[in-house]
Amino acid sequence: MTTGGQLTDAVRAAIAPYFTNLDRPVFALVNLPETVKGALFARYSRSAKPLRQLFHDEFLSGAGGGQAGAPGVGVERADRLYQRVFTEYGDDSVAQLGGVHLAVEDASNVLTKILERGRLMAYLEQSTRYIPYTERRDGRWRYLVPAELDGHPALRAKYIETLDAAFEVYARWIDPMRAWFERRYPKAPGDSDAVYRAAIRAKALDTLRGLLPAATQSNVGIYGTGQAYEALLLRMRAHPLAEARATADLMLAELRKVIPAFLTRVDQPDRGDRWSRYFADNRARMEELAARLAPGATAPPGDEVTLTDFDPEGEIKVVAAALYPYTLRSDAELLEVARRMSDEEREAVLRACVGDRGNRRHKPGRAFERTSYRFDVLTDYGAFRDLQRHRMLTIDWQLLTTAHGHIRPEAVVEAGAAADWQMVMERSAELHAGIVAAGLPLVAQYAVSMAHRVRFVMHMNAREAMHVIELRTQPSGHPAYRRVCQQMHRLIEHVAGHKAIARAMSFVDHSEVELERLQEERRLEAKRQSGQTG
Repeated sequence: MTTGGQLTDAVRAAIAPYFTNLDRPVFALVNLPETVKGALFARYSRSAKPLRQLFHDEFLSGAGGGQAGAPGVGVERADRLYQRVFTEYGDDSVAQLGGVHLAVEDASNVLTKILERGRLMAYLEQSTRYIPYTERRDGRWRYLVPAELDGHPALRAKYIETLDAAFEVYARWIDPMRAWFERRYPKAPGDSDAVYRAAIRAKALDTLRGLLPAATQSNVGIYGTGQAYEALLLRMRAHPLAEARATADLMLAELRKVIPAFLTRVDQPDRGDRWSRYFADNRARMEELAARLAPGATAPPGDEVTLTDFDPEGEIKVVAAALYPYTLRSDAELLEVARRMSDEEREAVLRACVGDRGNRRHKPGRAFERTSYRFDVLTDYGAFRDLQRHRMLTIDWQLLTTAHGHIRPEAVVEAGAAADWQMVMERSAELHAGIVAAGLPLVAQYAVSMAHRVRFVMHMNAREAMHVIELRTQPSGHPAYRRVCQQMHRLIEHVAGHKAIARAMSFVDHSEVELERLQEERRLEAKRQSGQTG
């Protein structure tokens, strides 16, 4: 199938640098500013012209077209169109049509969670699992000193002294911990030096990352649409932490170099500023009410994960939802049909819906979204950082504090690092208490070691639960989040009683693994040697 036959030779020559082909009905846009691509699509929805002709007639003409990647191509036209769409039509969805890759470097591990809160963005974060924090930059360890402490010189000095000591303990124990794991897990004859070193190194870093404070700096790569960035910036500009507000200003300046039209409202007094005040006012009201109506912190419960809400009829509803696309009956009728079925009949429907899964990426359809689970989790901040990245579910978290205690890996004790570990935890708690006493509870989060527990809730449907639990129980995963997700799977089966749904999660791994990265490093080396890249 071909298209575009009505284009003249002159038009084709002019637009060729901006499309992957000029003849077929499927093509991509290239060498254009993001705002122009979005504006072109927005205009496309209200024009009878094919896209390539529309681009030539309304965006390219008069812009000196023909030079691939010319920065001015269509920008003026795009800006005019966005002004009309945003102000006259109130159509925010056009801001979904252009995106930006943005790097945010030296963000604290408090800020990374603020940056990564949005659902409709993509993130990659520097890993504490593969990057040792053993090198100083300009004589300083890699952590943030929050601006809020500038008015408290004695507290600021104590903050720096305490965090320096934590980093020094971390750096001092990297090599001894690696050597201890080498003695405990000698290299197998079939493993290469590279595979073995990578697995041992990951294990040592996994074990010691709890010593690092939440102020530890990381690098974050973000991809998002203009609409997603606008929503993120509005919240960051309202955030009580100075780091978040300062980073929002830096992000806005850079994003306006790429997608200026999408972000015109962010700092307008009657638009973005008003939205940000709404967020700030709501936060202040909720903090006041929570302090009055639900003060204090509870002692850590015996269970790390608690299933606090589920639907006893969850499996019946999934059966009804699975049948829905294949019948002409109403949702209510199908629910009654599913209720009248025998256990064997419902099992047969779920087996057919799940199918023969060849790997964990083979997932059943949206029927599994018909029931959900709510888990209250209290685990170390390091594990939370990994689980928080699952944004399509509902996840919310409480203030990072030392009130819930901390975890201590058994290997720390066995390797002889227990006294140093305890010293870092005690100094972290003492510093945290001092910053809280100064009236800065949010700032005190920076002082908290990642081994300390944080409370958070994960609310997910069964389809998302399958994705999260199967992914995060793989043998190469960190033992902390593997343990959390293994417990989630058991709770779905034994507390919710959704045994068929639990069985559908056939790639959940409940094995105990001592050297988590070894199997994955072996797999990667085998792929490299065979010449595979995927």
